[in-house]
Amino acid sequence: MELKATSLGKRLAQHPYDRAVILNAGIKVMGDRHEYLIPFNQLLAIECKRGLVWGEMEFQLADKKVVRLHGTEWNETQRFYHHLDERWRKWSAEMSEVAAGVLSEQLELIAGRVDRAKWLTRKQLTGLQQQLQQAFTALPMPVSRLTEFENCRELWQQCQAWLNDVEERRTQHNKAYTESMLTEYAAFFEQIESSPLNPSQAQAVVNGEQSLLVLAGAGSGKTSVLVARAGWLLTRGEAAPDQILLLAFGRKAAQEMDERIRERLHTEEITARTFHALALYIIQQGSKKVPALSELENDTAARLALLTETWCQQCSEKKAQAKGWRQWLDEELAWNVPEGNFWENDKLQRRIGPRLDRWIGLMRMHGGSQAEMIANAPEEVRDLFSKRIKLMAPLLKAWKAALKMENAVDFSGLIHQAINVLEKGRFISPWKHILVDEFQDISPQRAALLAALRKQNSQTMLFAVGDDWQAIYRFSGAQLSLTTAFHDNFGEGDLCALDTTYRFNSRIGDVANRFIQQNPWQLVKPLNSLTAGDKRAVTLMAEDQLDALLDKLSGYATPEDRILVLARYHHRKPAGIAKAATRWPKLQLDFMTIHASKGQQADYVIVVGLDEGPDGFPAPARESVMEQALLPQTETFPDAEERRLLYVALTRARKRVWLLFDKENPSRFVDILKSLDVPQARKP
Repeated sequence: MELKATSLGKRLAQHPYDRAVILNAGIKVMGDRHEYLIPFNQLLAIECKRGLVWGEMEFQLADKKVVRLHGTEWNETQRFYHHLDERWRKWSAEMSEVAAGVLSEQLELIAGRVDRAKWLTRKQLTGLQQQLQQAFTALPMPVSRLTEFENCRELWQQCQAWLNDVEERRTQHNKAYTESMLTEYAAFFEQIESSPLNPSQAQAVVNGEQSLLVLAGAGSGKTSVLVARAGWLLTRGEAAPDQILLLAFGRKAAQEMDERIRERLHTEEITARTFHALALYIIQQGSKKVPALSELENDTAARLALLTETWCQQCSEKKAQAKGWRQWLDEELAWNVPEGNFWENDKLQRRIGPRLDRWIGLMRMHGGSQAEMIANAPEEVRDLFSKRIKLMAPLLKAWKAALKMENAVDFSGLIHQAINVLEKGRFISPWKHILVDEFQDISPQRAALLAALRKQNSQTMLFAVGDDWQAIYRFSGAQLSLTTAFHDNFGEGDLCALDTTYRFNSRIGDVANRFIQQNPWQLVKPLNSLTAGDKRAVTLMAEDQLDALLDKLSGYATPEDRILVLARYHHRKPAGIAKAATRWPKLQLDFMTIHASKGQQADYVIVVGLDEGPDGFPAPARESVMEQALLPQTETFPDAEERRLLYVALTRARKRVWLLFDKENPSRFVDILKSLDVPQARKP
């Protein structure tokens, strides 16, 4: 069928198009010089308009273009329009069935990825938007028309929802899944621990992301969550016992976890390992030669003796070495080095032994050659570090010789060997789920071991529980950014926080939380207390009031109440503690360093030594070039790790904390605490 403009209409309209022809599935408009083919699959709307004399046809196209035909006789225009519109609508109805099929197919594919009874991970939805966009290009009509058809409308809206906001749909799905699981397994969450899990704990347990960081503040029940997670995987059939790997940082922590698992899960098939025990197991399974762990690693006295004797020998035999060591200790560390044969000084030997031990440990943890260590050092300290490495070389040689004599390896050697076994495919990881305790203490070397395990099985899930507010082990190689930038290092996933502490009252929590969060680089999280505390729950006091404070405590503390006296350094132990057994025989009184108190709790905590100076708290930011070159970079926020150390001290207490300082030389932390409304008492 054809429609033409009248002769007069053509002359007056002066338009490029003056006639139109209906095709099988489209329309062609033409003029003397122009022709335009409009397939139905590009047509959005057809309009028939009447002017003063003639008719007008208007065709709206998908690319926002409009094609018009003017000057046609009105009755002819109407007949043409009705015929064309009927053809176009019939074609559209047929194509809507095809489109509905395409959309239904896409939703079925999405449903294949989305199981209502399972957590929906980001990885499962990778490429979904691209998949939908590609499918839409295969639709037989413009997508803007799909809402016109009842058979397409809802399907299109569902597809659009996934296309426009995958993350929102994923969040909605996982929220519904979590609520369903917490209801269906209510009995599990009530009984898995001695007290029912709270909502934030239970939500962390059921979270199914492949890389999940659970921020567990002090006293928030991280062990309960780890045990419940293992129990959840078994209960849901998501893993067999031998597919669950539970990692702790120390043997004592691993043993405590084992006891808890036996008690709560009634199984001995899941055991917690240290990273070193894991490394040894991997080597045993993947290597013909099974290494023995050096006895020196578990004998601090023998280790220090070996290193100190080698150091003394090195200084006594080579004047250049002795000169180099004197310069190092005097100029860089500002130690008071005796004249003459300084290496024979007993006090200096006791002081340098732990330093040598730490530096050898850092060199072994690095694992590379001396040249590689120097090349990897920051440029600004590289030259000085090169000199220090040469002084350390005889000590490293002696350490390696001692290992060889034992036919053994050290802790760092174990992990390096295990990574090598994994990378060569000599051991295939059986673990689908890796659960890690105290994740804030992880070092790059241990992180590399985790990465090597997960590389073998891309489906391996990492459930990491830690608290960046309690990261206090940088000196031993821990790298805080592995926690604060968790997903950059371990892959896309989720972060959730345990929001309730069962240890300290709200006043202790308020002071500790505000103090630590003055550092903007610490991760923000809520941590609410179940009990209130009065303003005196955290109190500043002069250090000369310690005896008076213990006198007062002896009057009201019960024999069951534990009292912890904490200091930055062991040698800051108050002299008065020596008489505690006779002067306050009923007090359950312990002294330890703040580092040693990690994981401990007490009813009352007394922090001593809040002074400025070389042995003060915060400790002066004085590191050897060895630490500067071999440890993670220091943070820009002043006293960042020392703040976390005080946070750890504050949060050991259930009821009250006293912070004792030198009135003549108070720590800069004292003024900061006063600005947080911590009161100062003249006497207990």
